Amino acid sequence: INSAKATFPSELTLDGLRVVVDCANGAAYNVAPSALWELGADVVAIGVEPNGRNINDGVGSTAPQLLRETVVASGAQIGIALDGDADRLIVVDEAGRVVDGDQLMATIAMGWARRGLLKNGCLVATVMSNLGLERYLESHELGLIRTKVGDRYVLEAMRSRGCNVGGEQSGHIILSDYATTGDGLVAALQILAEIVRAGKPASEVLHRFDPLPQLLKNVRFAGGKPLEDAAVKAVIADAEAELNGKGRLVIRPSGTEPVIRVMAEGDDPAQVEAVVDRICEAVRAAA
Repeated sequence: INSAKATFPSELTLDGLRVVVDCANGAAYNVAPSALWELGADVVAIGVEPNGRNINDGVGSTAPQLLRETVVASGAQIGIALDGDADRLIVVDEAGRVVDGDQLMATIAMGWARRGLLKNGCLVATVMSNLGLERYLESHELGLIRTKVGDRYVLEAMRSRGCNVGGEQSGHIILSDYATTGDGLVAALQILAEIVRAGKPASEVLHRFDPLPQLLKNVRFAGGKPLEDAAVKAVIADAEAELNGKGRLVIRPSGTEPVIRVMAEGDDPAQVEAVVDRICEAVRAAA
C-alpha cells in the first residue's frame, strides 16, 4: 500500500472524491481500495470477493458494465477497473462512459510534460493505438513511438529510446519511473492526480481527442502465407496509397492461430470499411 501511495503526489489529496474501484476479484482486491481510502477518497469497492474461481468473472477491466452502473448509481466522480493481475487499467467517467488506454496515456503524458517529467518528449504505444492519439500528441509537440503488439515490445522501446510513459490501448500502461511492467493502480493514481489538479469532471479531463473510426476484421486461412501473394500485396499497396494522409493500415498475422488481422482507421468510416473489405477479400482468394 505504501509503495502505491508513494507514487501519488504528496501535495495532493483525494479528499471529497468518490471513487468506485473494481478489483476483478483479483490480486489488488485489498491493496487498491485501502490505498485510495488512505489517500482520502470515498471508496466504493466492487470485485473484492475472490474465491479462487471468480477472477475477472463479470467484473474488472475486461467487463466494465457493473463498474459503469455502480459509478452512475453511487454518484461517483470516477470509476477505475483493474484486471485480475492488476496490470491493466480502464476508467469510467462520471457519466458511465468507458475511457480506454489511449486517452489515459494521453492524459498522463500531457500532465507529465507540463511538469517537465516526460522523458524524451514522447510516449510509446503499439500499432493498435488510434491515429487520433498520434495527431493529438503532435498538436502539442509531443511524439509517439509505435511498436508491435505486446507490452514487452513497449518496454523494450521505452528502454532503448529513453521514454518513461508507454502502454497499450487495452489499458496496460507502463510508467518506468515506478515499475518495469504495467501497474493498474499506479496508473490510476496518476489519472486521479490529473483530475484533482484540474478540478474538473473526469469526462473533461480524460477526453483528450476524438478517436478516428477504426475497423478490425480477422480472416482465417487454411495454410500458406497469403500476405506474400502478389495480388494481396497489390491490394494492400493500393489501400495504403488511398489512405495516405487520411488514415492508417495495420495488417498482421496472428501469433497464435491461422488468422490474418486487417485493421484500418481513417477520417472517412465508409472508406475505412471499403479498404478493409477489399483486403480481406484478397486474402481469402489467396488462402
